[in-house]
Amino acid sequence: MKAIKVMATIDDRGQLCIDKPLKLNRNSRVEVIVLIPEVTEINEDEPSHEAILADFSQAWHEAMTGETIPVAQIWDGIDDV
Repeated sequence: MKAIKVMATIDDRGQLCIDKPLKLNRNSRVEVIVLIPEVTEINEDEPSHEAILADFSQAWHEAMTGETIPVAQIWDGIDDV
């Protein structure tokens, strides 16, 4: 048996839709093994997408309005930590 790895989607009717056509002999029977990624647990310590976007928006606003701190000043006192 020959193996070919392809990506596919399961549609709302539960049917498998392969992303690209297979270039094989037509009207061939095939054996299909479906690997479904497991849902990962949500890590409460990781910021949400909304929080990340809010932080980016704030940083972008500060950059565009000149509310910045010189890099040299950021490093002041770093050795005291």
